[in-house]
Amino acid sequence: MLINELSNLTGVSKHTIRFYERCGLIKGKRKLEVKSNNYYHYDDEAVERLELIRDAKSVGFTLHEIGNLIEAWYSKKLSENKKFTILDEKITSIDNKIKELKEMKKMLAQCKKEISAGIY
Repeated sequence: MLINELSNLTGVSKHTIRFYERCGLIKGKRKLEVKSNNYYHYDDEAVERLELIRDAKSVGFTLHEIGNLIEAWYSKKLSENKKFTILDEKITSIDNKIKELKEMKKMLAQCKKEISAGIY
């Protein structure tokens, strides 16, 4: 499929798809038998990768982390245990971020109380 079709199928903009290509997260292929254009063609793996990127971003993975994850997942270099380790590390990171945000929320609530009390 061409980039327009990939974009329509996944809901990812053509601009974003090209950005992911420059980052090495997905790859389009040129058809050798077609000499009249330089269009890239995408297969089902590109769709899977875009879905993985979307899902990983939604839970807080950075593009760098996603790149490492995709490279390891698709190259079959990771054992099941290593995959679990990567996911557990991200879960721990998210838990730490939640803790930091809760502490920040408490501090802001305290500031509001102090402002209401005329302290500030």
